[in-house]
Amino acid sequence: MLSLNVLDYSPIDIGSNGREALLQTTKLAQTAEELGYKRFWVSEHHQLLGLAGSNPEMLMMHLAASTKKIRIGSGGVMLPHYSSYKVAENAKLLEALYPNRIDLGLGRAPGGNRLVTIALNEEKSQPLSYEQQIEDLKGFLTDQLPPNHRFNGLVATPIIETKPEMWILGSSTGSSSIAASNGAGFTFAHFINPFGDGLEAVKEYRNNFIPSTILEKPKVMVAVFAVIAETNKQAEELVKAFDLWLLRSESANPPVYYPTLTEAAEQKYGIYEQQRIAHNRNRVVWGDPKKVKEDIEALADLYDTNEITILPNIVGFKNRKKAISLLANEFGLKE
Repeated sequence: MLSLNVLDYSPIDIGSNGREALLQTTKLAQTAEELGYKRFWVSEHHQLLGLAGSNPEMLMMHLAASTKKIRIGSGGVMLPHYSSYKVAENAKLLEALYPNRIDLGLGRAPGGNRLVTIALNEEKSQPLSYEQQIEDLKGFLTDQLPPNHRFNGLVATPIIETKPEMWILGSSTGSSSIAASNGAGFTFAHFINPFGDGLEAVKEYRNNFIPSTILEKPKVMVAVFAVIAETNKQAEELVKAFDLWLLRSESANPPVYYPTLTEAAEQKYGIYEQQRIAHNRNRVVWGDPKKVKEDIEALADLYDTNEITILPNIVGFKNRKKAISLLANEFGLKE
């Protein structure tokens, strides 16, 4: 059976603010749990004033406390900014309080602009490779550092009986190779790279997977933007606002607020912008529940996976909540 997950950016709608966006994320997580979604993940973005999700671990703590059984995770922690030891301690503490419910998703994108990277890494004199950071983190999570490791004898506390699931997020074969060699789950970002080497990345991951105490067998998840409404006509109105939001997000001046339906309907585009929107439509599944279900099933078949994560980046909290409800009902998640 196909499992569905939600990844939320905590978008700030016009007339709202960061606090309200985070409270909406909490309500969306509770709704996702009631509807039968398997996982609810949150993101790490910096200096993007239209998104409130800057610290996934702290938000995960709040969400885990606000729900009962749904898995809570990061999509993801941008590891190059941080100490693997500290990230491991954060994840183990969460897992200690909420056993068998914590997903540690990891990425290497900066999650912001050049100034963000400098501010988060100002004190570092000898940055490690991402590969080394992942290996260190795995050792700290599993209490299995190699005998000759430079931190041999160091333990990430608290000591716990269960382990958080470790997922490597990526849009290329580079990330899939790291996931395979460390026995971690692999999440392919179709919403970033729909035309790239996703199939090759997944194939390479499965072929080279090395079992670990984290995972005995390879796990593949695929993430995609999703815009869902009761009718295709309503979804088309919402996806036009998504088009404008994504276009502005890719520019030098990211949006402070999610554009309104009226603003999107009245927006005029040049040739390049029209081409870019056409390209970006491949990063999103959209339409009524029946159409989106078919598209998600096709995506799952394409990547041979039984887990799809949707990013319902839709204008208006009511629309986001409605979207995940419509999709859950179409898939019969609670049945």
